[in-house]
Amino acid sequence: MNTDQMIHTTTRWFLICAITAFTGFMTQAQEVETIEETEKPKWETNASVGFTLTQGNNDTLLATASILSLKKWELNELSLSADGSLGEVEGVKNNETLRGTGQYNRLFTNDRTFALLNLSALHDAIADVGFRGTVSPGLGHYFFKEDKFELSGELGPGFVYEKVGGITDHYMSLRVAESAKYQISERARLWQKLEYVPQVDYFENYLVIAEIGIDSDLTEKLGMRFTIQDVFDNQPALGRKSNDLRVVSSLRYKF
Repeated sequence: MNTDQMIHTTTRWFLICAITAFTGFMTQAQEVETIEETEKPKWETNASVGFTLTQGNNDTLLATASILSLKKWELNELSLSADGSLGEVEGVKNNETLRGTGQYNRLFTNDRTFALLNLSALHDAIADVGFRGTVSPGLGHYFFKEDKFELSGELGPGFVYEKVGGITDHYMSLRVAESAKYQISERARLWQKLEYVPQVDYFENYLVIAEIGIDSDLTEKLGMRFTIQDVFDNQPALGRKSNDLRVVSSLRYKF
């Protein structure tokens, strides 16, 4: 068996194991939910939109949108999110991104350690990323899990399939992630995320994804959100820069 065949076989079995684990997690979660019908868990959903338009000496347009849904029940945690942006300067497109993520956590009985499956997909036309999809099972642990403060870390293998600069590639990766949440007051909260994704057999090819934001309630349903997102690609498409920084302020609505 040559190297390409070994990589193909390993990748196929990795995906099969990941899908099987996710299916098992969801089946077990559904069984728990069937037993506990008296108090059905509810989704917590927040949607945000931002819009900037200038005309005159400079004609610019920037629109952003995002949605985040969370659900927690028994020993299960599920989060789904999507965000996108579109921008132009003097009629020339300077921003076009679309990203989606999903993660399922199955907590163990100690309520701190959990098994996880993380999925993500990205399209960034300006960075010449036609598509980048990742699948990563792993383990995580809450170092702090209190009403006002949470801090967790995650570690696991991954698989990346991408089309960057017109070139399609796939490889095994490692995923190291950390996230924190802090309740500043009854009406304001702060969050932060950091993720490192290197190629396992070539560590010079890696991604670093960072985010920090603050959210403040205006009313029971409405709020303001300010977010800083940074993506560093150590090996970007030809002619593109490694670092992309985005600062977004938006209006948030809670469903």
